[in-house]
Amino acid sequence: MAIDIKAIKGRLNKLQNTKRKSDLFWKPTPGQTQIRIVPYKFNADNPFIELFFHYNINNKTYLSPVSFDRPDPIAEFADKLKSMGDKEDWKAGKALEPKLRTFVPVIQRGKENEGVKFWGFGKTVYQDILGYIADPDYGDITDPVSGRDITVDYQTAKDAGTSYPVTSIRMKPNASHLMQDTEAAVNLIKNQTEIIELWEELSYEELKKILKQEYFMINHNIK
Repeated sequence: MAIDIKAIKGRLNKLQNTKRKSDLFWKPTPGQTQIRIVPYKFNADNPFIELFFHYNINNKTYLSPVSFDRPDPIAEFADKLKSMGDKEDWKAGKALEPKLRTFVPVIQRGKENEGVKFWGFGKTVYQDILGYIADPDYGDITDPVSGRDITVDYQTAKDAGTSYPVTSIRMKPNASHLMQDTEAAVNLIKNQTEIIELWEELSYEELKKILKQEYFMINHNIK
C-alpha cells in the first residue's frame, strides 16, 4: 500500500501551524475599523465562504455537512419535527436547523502584519457587501490593485439600545492597492489557511450519536 503523501503533508502543515484558532478570526471592536477583503487563496473566483452550523447543542457548535451538500442527521430530524404539526415541535425543529454564517478573508488596516483572518457575519452585512459589488461604480472590491477598503461600524447592544450588537459597513469611495508592496500583497494572498481546517468535520454517524445522547433521546425517543 502506497503512503498518502498529500495526507502526510496536510497533517504536517497543521502541526507546524502554531497559531491558535481564535487568532485566525477577525471580529470588529466598538467604533469604526477599516478592513480590506482579500482574494481567497482556495477559491480565487469567490472570497465568500458560506458554511452552516448547529449552535448550542450541548453548549457546543458543530459544522453541518449541509455546508458541503452532504446528509446531516440533525437537519433531517429538524425537518421531521417541523412537519409534525405541533407548535412546540416546530419551534424545537427550527432551533435545530443549521444556520448560515458567511466568512471572508480580510486584513485590518494598521495591523497588516497580523496577516489574513476570517470575518464571519450574518445575512444583513452579507447583503450589504454584495450590493456594493453588484454596483458597477464599485465592482470587484477585492481586487489587489483596484479594490476598496471597507469601514466597519460596530456598536454593542448597550450602545445601540438593542438586544444585540449592530454592525454596519461603508465602502471607501476611492480605489486603492491591497498593499503598496506587490510582493507583500502576494504573500498575504498566498499565506492563508483553508477555512474548513478550523473546524472538525464530524461524520453522519457521529452527529447522529450527538443528537441521540445530548438532545432528544429521552423526550423524543430517538432510535
